[in-house]
Amino acid sequence: MAEHHRLAQSLGWPHLVALGVGAIVGTGILTLIGVGAGKAGPAVILSFAIAGLICACAALAYAEVATMIPAAGSAYTYSYVVFGELIAWMIGVALILEYSLVVSAVAVGWSGYASGFLNSVGWGLPPALVNGPELGGVINLPAIFIIFVVAGLLIAGTRESATLNAILVVIKLAALALFVAVALPVFNADNFHPFMPYGFPRSGAAGSEVGVMAAAAIIFFAFYGFDAIATAAEDAKNPGRDLAIGIVGSMAVCVLIYMVIAATAIGALGYTRFADSPEPLALILREIGQGTAARILGASAVIALPTVILAFFFGQSRIFFTVARDGLLPSSLARVSSRGTPVRITMFTAIVVAVIAGIFPLAKIAALANAGTLAAFVAVCAAMLVLRRREPDRERKFRAPLAWPVGIVGILGCLYLFISLPVLTQTFFLAAQAIGLLLYFVYGSRAAERARVRA
Repeated sequence: MAEHHRLAQSLGWPHLVALGVGAIVGTGILTLIGVGAGKAGPAVILSFAIAGLICACAALAYAEVATMIPAAGSAYTYSYVVFGELIAWMIGVALILEYSLVVSAVAVGWSGYASGFLNSVGWGLPPALVNGPELGGVINLPAIFIIFVVAGLLIAGTRESATLNAILVVIKLAALALFVAVALPVFNADNFHPFMPYGFPRSGAAGSEVGVMAAAAIIFFAFYGFDAIATAAEDAKNPGRDLAIGIVGSMAVCVLIYMVIAATAIGALGYTRFADSPEPLALILREIGQGTAARILGASAVIALPTVILAFFFGQSRIFFTVARDGLLPSSLARVSSRGTPVRITMFTAIVVAVIAGIFPLAKIAALANAGTLAAFVAVCAAMLVLRRREPDRERKFRAPLAWPVGIVGILGCLYLFISLPVLTQTFFLAAQAIGLLLYFVYGSRAAERARVRA
């Protein structure tokens, strides 16, 4: 690989575990727990369990495939190796959709806590500057602000931003521990009745779907941070060992955290009272008379939620970088700076996600993001099974246990979650794939061929 296309290998497994925890524990539990509770009631705990199980299967597949193919690009690269360029391009479109929307969604979630915290200390911004047009505002200025702050961190250097990320992850986990310690004493089991008010399958009119699976299809967003680790393959010092530790370790830690937080939140306050809040955990603390703890939690979220933005922004820039390096996007975007960071692609990503975050509300962005992720997870589970059949004797530094049941559950579970997504989300995703297919035949395939000839 030419030096100007080569990333600096600077991350160890502790950085990767922190990157995964930083990506997973964030907007999903701090913000989307309210959206999920509004769709499933107390059974949102079951929604978390279902989404977590499906993600665990996908995580095992990622860990195996990532250590066999330790290159940047995550599911895009694995699809390229296993299925070829066309399928890789389609998965690349899905990943670009996923990561762009995830960064935007987390930025909007951060804005909700930042605005609530500023209001609590008397420095509130006008509503027109903290909400997009669909919520009666003009633009979400705090969301745009934090995106460019994180972009600056990533441009400064990969190891430096990963070290800061690890520190902020500790702050975030401490804030969640504070929430449990303060809210658990007022736990009321009556808040769990009726447990499943909207039933199990997705139901309801388009745009207002409810049910356990409708909630799972949205809060699925809360679990998928581990795939951001796979995008760091070329940044890892020892990818064969470190990627597996980072992916499986971060997933195990976060499933436990989510179940504890969800049960504590619903036990402390009836779900209807926090379902529509942009800062549900802080609202719960205020409602139970713990204003000081709410301010601490809000401040911690403001400080630490950028870890999620950083992890996914990092992943998005690496996917764009790899696609450009393969010639499917302009190869000039795949140049790295003297510090080994892809500056051009990072700034391009920042502009794209800032526009989305400044205009659209959180729930809509999260639902759209999930569709791209589900496609990527299906591709990775399928890639693991194909490689098991095609190259059974190839060295695997991490072997997923019960690979065939795990891969099949991952594929079928992701397909069921896709069916449970809002109809608008499904339509948008299919339209994006159709546009991506057109772009491939008009531009991508010939550009990639030219890149291979130059190489």
